[in-house]
Amino acid sequence: MRILHTSDWHIGRTFHGHSTLDALRGVLGTLVDQVREHEVDVVVVAGDVFDSAAPAAGCYALLSDVLLGIADAGARVIVTSGNHDSAARLGFQAGLLRDGIHVLTDPAAVGTPVTISDADGPVHFYGIPYLEPALLRHLWPEARSQAAVLGRAMDLVRADLAERGGRAVAVAHCFAAGVEPTPHLERDIQQGGLDVVPLSTFAGVDYMALGHIHGRQQLAPSVRYAGAPLHYSFGEGDKPRGSWLVQLAPDGSVDTTWLDLPVPRRVVTLRGPLAEVLADAALVEHEQSWVCVEYTDPLPERDPMRRLQERFAFCAKVVHAPAITGERDGRTYVERVRAARSDAELVEAFLVHVRDGAGADERERDLLADVLDERVRVEALA
Repeated sequence: MRILHTSDWHIGRTFHGHSTLDALRGVLGTLVDQVREHEVDVVVVAGDVFDSAAPAAGCYALLSDVLLGIADAGARVIVTSGNHDSAARLGFQAGLLRDGIHVLTDPAAVGTPVTISDADGPVHFYGIPYLEPALLRHLWPEARSQAAVLGRAMDLVRADLAERGGRAVAVAHCFAAGVEPTPHLERDIQQGGLDVVPLSTFAGVDYMALGHIHGRQQLAPSVRYAGAPLHYSFGEGDKPRGSWLVQLAPDGSVDTTWLDLPVPRRVVTLRGPLAEVLADAALVEHEQSWVCVEYTDPLPERDPMRRLQERFAFCAKVVHAPAITGERDGRTYVERVRAARSDAELVEAFLVHVRDGAGADERERDLLADVLDERVRVEALA
C-alpha cells in the first residue's frame, strides 16, 4: 500500500500580515498531482489542517477542494485535528464529504480504526486527534500530561490491533522526544517536561505519522514528521517542504521516499549594515523573496522598512541587531539616573538604556560637552 504522509497545512495562516491562501492552494494542487502520479492509495493529514478554531469561509472552500481533488486522484484520505484546529469545526466537514474521506476528531473513538484493504490484506488506520489533557479527564482521569494521554491512546490502539491483526498506521499530533522545533513557531504544546512524548509510546504499529513540527524529521525508520507544505516563518527558511511517500509492504515493513513540494516564494534572512544590504549586488536573487533584514548598524536607522521595500518588494520584517553592544553593569535605568552627578552622566545613562548598553563614543562625548557647555553659557547670560 502506498501512503502519502503530510501535515500542518495551517489553512488561513498569514505570513506577516499577508494571506497565504493562494500560495497554499498552488502547493496543495501539486500534492494532488503527486497523489495521481505515484498512484497513492491513502493520504494521511496529521493535524493542524486549519490555523485557527474559527477559519474564514475561504479556508473551508480550499480544504474541500483539496480533499475532493485527492479523492478524484484515486486515494482515500485520513484527516485528524491538531492543536490549532477546532475539532468540532473540522469534524463538521466529515458529514459533507464523499465516501473515502475520513475526518477523525473524536477522542472517544481513538481505538476504532478506519480499515482500508489492498491486495495484501487490511491496513488499520488509527487517527489520534490532538489530545488536551485538561479536556479528557472525564475519559481518562489519570492522564494529566501529553505523554500520559498519548500513552493511553496508544494502549487502546495496541489492544484493538491485537484483536484484529494485520498491518497498522497511527496518526498523532504532538511533540515527540528528540525533535528539533522551529523557535517560537510550534506553539501551544510545550517542548520540555511532561509535554514531551517518549518515542517508546509509539511502539506497536508499522508506521507512525506525526504532525506539529514544521520541518521534516525522522525519529525512527517508522516514526516521522512530514512538516508543513509552506514556510510559515523566517526560522523555517532552510527547511525543505514536502511529504513522505510510504510504501507499506505485506509484512509491515516500510520504505519511505521524500517528495518535494514547490516553494512559491523563498524565505530568507539577510544580515549586515543597512547600507550594504541595500547596495549589495549579490542580493539581487532575493529581490522577489520574502525577506527579513537584521541590520547591524550601531544605531537605529530612519525608516528602514520603507527603504528596504524599495529594493526588496516582499521585505516583511526588519530587526535592529547591533553587531557590537556595550556591557551592562546590572543597574536599572532608574538607578543610573539617580546615581548621575552631572548632566553628562544623565545623558550617558539614557544612551546606555536605549542603545542596548552602548554609551556615547568619543566623538559623541565631545559633541555633548559642547552642547552642555553652551547651555551653561546661555544660562549664565540670562
